Amino acid sequence: MNRAERAQMAMMLEVSAYPKPGNVDRCHDYADTRLEHFLASTILARPVFDAAEKTGGRVGNLIREAVMRTNGHSGGNTHFGAFILLIPLVLGGDIDGARAVVAATDVEDAVDFYAAFGLTSVRMAESDDLDVNDPASVAAIRERGMTLADVMAYSAPRDMVAREWTNGFALTRRCADLLHAHGCGRASVVAAFLDLLATEPDTFIAKKHGEAVAERTMRSAAEVLDGRRDLAAFDAECVSAGINPGSIADIAIAGIYVALGEGWQWDC
Repeated sequence: MNRAERAQMAMMLEVSAYPKPGNVDRCHDYADTRLEHFLASTILARPVFDAAEKTGGRVGNLIREAVMRTNGHSGGNTHFGAFILLIPLVLGGDIDGARAVVAATDVEDAVDFYAAFGLTSVRMAESDDLDVNDPASVAAIRERGMTLADVMAYSAPRDMVAREWTNGFALTRRCADLLHAHGCGRASVVAAFLDLLATEPDTFIAKKHGEAVAERTMRSAAEVLDGRRDLAAFDAECVSAGINPGSIADIAIAGIYVALGEGWQWDC
């Protein structure tokens, strides 16, 4: 399996695993985003992954191209956060390579990234002054000479996907290790997802519902692992309230990509 195939497989395996509390999976959809939208994105993104593997390219431009190619369906943004992690991983091959890719980013990567961000409906924290919808933000990026790595460092305190760029893909590494530890197949994806959710407040939930809800969701996931809460009931509660840990899903995709490259078996 080559890098592009691993990236596609990681996207497909994450959304197909169930139950992952609050997120779209094969058992339930949201009104505006369905399982088919996520699966379609795994197919539509392939040319970008191929280009990243075979010819390389600029990180920001590749992220923008991936968003453009997967923006044609009515399901909205499905994998923007995943692309932020997968593109450096496919370019670099593994986590060490991705770190080198991140370190080499420049201002043009940051500008392309903001163009990609502007194509999505991704939530921003109210405190963010670099507004993707404000042309002055791009001017400020150029004026300050901010690389894409700088932009991620700026966002890292409020966004756990951006934080992966600043901490050496630490949670990505942890997720891959958890997949290996839990065995193989779909059950290990769910187990790794729950382990992350039980220890990390999801920043997508925090932006959408507030930090208190993100913390409460984390504690509830820990109760599931301790046997004090039923997983199916927790899943139903999250879906009903629109509480979806999308950032942890993005990191899980990156973790699956890494684990696949290390021999983890998805179809046992």
